[in-house]
Amino acid sequence: MKQLDFNQVINRHNTSSVKWDFMAHYLQLSETDLLPMWVSDFDFPCPEKVQQALHTRVEHGVFGYSERNDDYYQAAIDWFARRHQLALERQWFTSIEGVVPGIALLIQMLSQPGDGIVLQGPYYGSFSKVITLNGRRVLENPLQLQEGYYRFDFAQLAALLVREKPPLLVLCNPHNPTGRCWNPQELTQLLQLCRQHQVTVISDEIWADLLLPDARFTSLLHLDPQWHDQVIVATSASKTFGLSSLRISNFLIPNPVLRAQFVERLNAHGLDVFNALSMTAATAAYQQGEPWLDALLAYLAENRRWFAQALAQDAPWCRMVNAEGTYLAWLDCRALGLDDTALQLAVRQQARIAPSMGYGFGEQGKGFIRINLGCPRAYLEMAVSGLAKLNPG
Repeated sequence: MKQLDFNQVINRHNTSSVKWDFMAHYLQLSETDLLPMWVSDFDFPCPEKVQQALHTRVEHGVFGYSERNDDYYQAAIDWFARRHQLALERQWFTSIEGVVPGIALLIQMLSQPGDGIVLQGPYYGSFSKVITLNGRRVLENPLQLQEGYYRFDFAQLAALLVREKPPLLVLCNPHNPTGRCWNPQELTQLLQLCRQHQVTVISDEIWADLLLPDARFTSLLHLDPQWHDQVIVATSASKTFGLSSLRISNFLIPNPVLRAQFVERLNAHGLDVFNALSMTAATAAYQQGEPWLDALLAYLAENRRWFAQALAQDAPWCRMVNAEGTYLAWLDCRALGLDDTALQLAVRQQARIAPSMGYGFGEQGKGFIRINLGCPRAYLEMAVSGLAKLNPG
């Protein structure tokens, strides 16, 4: 493996990058020269072994209909056994182009128009989008920020489940945007409540590999098999290895009845053909990407340490919430004394950065911003320099 240099700045302009080329469009900006710190993809090349596998597949030149082969399944099974001591069974696997499309199909399958779906706020905006666009309602179970960490509010959740009788709860673990990795006790208590009220839990675990040192990831599938009938777990190599546009995700469904229903929905939408390059990339990443990932995790941990230290020195009003995973920084900017409109103007016009604004993560995100730390250090230096120009009123 050649020497990795995550400090290398790579020009991503003119590559149809959502983060860089379409920032003004998606964020409705008049400025085009802001530093993009928003969408959660990182600015590093994917592993060299993945690039080599893609080159080999492209050189073959034939791209007919493709299906997942034994290597595809075994690479994922081996990865989770090795990295997370998690035993997956092949028959649990179903696949679709992306976690969010899969969640949307499950919402259609397991709920009725008008039903409420539970999210923990601050929540990933795409979850609320697919809930509301499918004619369902977002039921917010706000997380509680205590001593620098977010925690479930089980009392509020219990009351919500009694009052609204929702069929589904969508979990994010590790949590976007806060970076919490839910522990076995928290997850077990969550599942106990959901079983009591006949709620199926869909767990987006796409961030599972992106952990901070000494942090531990617990999948719902790590827990006692007694819970398996009520859980569906979404995974993908895309977030781990920077393959976001090579879309293929696995939905792990131990319950055979739910699994058969989901496969039927996939077939009903014609989602029964898979991208040859996506499967090649995911397989190679899981088979050969571990050294690259270990180097990346060390770099991301140092990025977070440096960023927290720099903020404390140059922008102490901006408090970074403690995290255990992801490469996202969830920043509490309420000390500035600005409403969300004024905060957005300040970070754009004075700091000259384009973060994800906290209000996009629901009511609990107001007064916060989310910064992507998955970038060369030079970008973080620019971000801190910009934030240092803002002062509490």
